[in-house]
Amino acid sequence: MIASTLHAIAILLKKAKGWDWFINLSASDYPLVAQDDLLHIFSYLPRDLNFLEHTSNIGWKEFQRARPIIIDPGLYHSKKSGVFWAKEKRSMPASFKLFVGSAWVVLTRSFLEFCIWGWDNLPRTLLMYYTNFLSAPEGYFHAVICNHKDYQNTTVNHDLHYIKWDNPPKQHPITLTLEHFDDMVQSGAPFARKFAKDDPVLDKIDKELLRRSEGRFTPGGWCVGNSVLGKDPCIVYGSPNAVKPSVNSKRLEKLIVKLLDSENFRPKQCK
Repeated sequence: MIASTLHAIAILLKKAKGWDWFINLSASDYPLVAQDDLLHIFSYLPRDLNFLEHTSNIGWKEFQRARPIIIDPGLYHSKKSGVFWAKEKRSMPASFKLFVGSAWVVLTRSFLEFCIWGWDNLPRTLLMYYTNFLSAPEGYFHAVICNHKDYQNTTVNHDLHYIKWDNPPKQHPITLTLEHFDDMVQSGAPFARKFAKDDPVLDKIDKELLRRSEGRFTPGGWCVGNSVLGKDPCIVYGSPNAVKPSVNSKRLEKLIVKLLDSENFRPKQCK
């Protein structure tokens, strides 16, 4: 997963210009704010902020993810739940500190250029280490950013997702439904996960949060068509740089202000 993500980032760096953040999403994610609302709020942020939930308190993950040695299935010694590993365990690294967290991140162009073009060996060293780490997306970027002095003070300890877990948490989060709608809205998060296919809560999000009609795009500043007679205004598009935020952007603004508050920002960086 990390290899494919880094490959996608490398293509983006080569082919596209004028972008500031990379956001990874899956088919189980869904937006809670329109694109224009997200662009509007992020346009006011410093371009060096990286959003990723992280901690160095890896707990049970030390023995179940960090220490096992993952090997080729053709050479496995034991098998459990379709995952192959050797009976041998490796020691914890001494040259860098392990961090883990959410696999869902919002990362800056500057940091990702460092990961791809790495002007020192840290990104490559950690990539080799996380090749033998279960659920590498939950640790690779976190360890790179928190082990480098140029980036460890750029972290915001939040993945910008609304995710509901069991207590104690299981491997996967709770599937969100209509009963979670109000909590999703109050969270201010721009994304949520995970959702079942065609769940009614998705229609409610479309209607009340995204102002999106069935079979149409989420409207934005680039939609300049006429909406009379029920026509889709986004059939005719104008400047892709036009941004027309809605009142829903205030929820995201409130979350960002809270995350950047002096009590939440610096004290929670790479701890």
